[in-house]
Amino acid sequence: MSLVGKRVVVVGGTSGIGLATAKAFLEESANVIIASRSVEKLSSAKQSLGDNVEGYQLDFRNETNVKAVFEQIGEFDHLVVTAGDAPMGLFSELPVQSVKEAFEGKFWGQYLTVHAAIPYLKKGGSITLTTGVFAVRPSVGATTLAAINSAVEGLARGLSLELAPTRVNVVSPGLVDTPIFAGMPEEQRQGMFAAVASKLPIGRVATAEDVAQSYLYLAKNTIATGTVVYADGGTRLV
Repeated sequence: MSLVGKRVVVVGGTSGIGLATAKAFLEESANVIIASRSVEKLSSAKQSLGDNVEGYQLDFRNETNVKAVFEQIGEFDHLVVTAGDAPMGLFSELPVQSVKEAFEGKFWGQYLTVHAAIPYLKKGGSITLTTGVFAVRPSVGATTLAAINSAVEGLARGLSLELAPTRVNVVSPGLVDTPIFAGMPEEQRQGMFAAVASKLPIGRVATAEDVAQSYLYLAKNTIATGTVVYADGGTRLV
């Protein structure tokens, strides 16, 4: 499927994987719309993308706000949601409120975004959500993330049937070198990446640009639905 002239909404498209995904769709000559909670990040992202995108302030945890934004956007062809994170920590030690807030963001944020977007999604379009490798290979301290990611993947499988013929899929990254780690001391950050890379079949940690190609694939592949694309460098195998 050609993406030329297609309207693509990237929620979370102002940094890291989302920004790289917005750029990848632009390179396919799509008309890209980015959305983020941060006005500053929206402005910066639009500049870095050559002011070739539309931008909307969107808090995907706020149902009223999300509905209002999609009313403004109007009809479009493909939805990508890359926003959402969650805390790491032992199950017995993480405050329950922190876990509820994490679900409010990564699970309910994606849920509410899809719910608001459905009336404006054109026939033949697609929805791609984001989880992470902990859904299939949890580690100590990642139980919350494992639960949230698994819930999102279950949501996508169900939606692929309920919303058919609209295609609904998931991208599941592993560790990715993005600005989310910018607050770490450089030596510590590089040490973490090197330690992880040494265990991976591909021998390196993924970049945001690597993962962005998975969203392109799922938008273009007209037979992909109800599936998870693992953009994890083989993390689930080791």
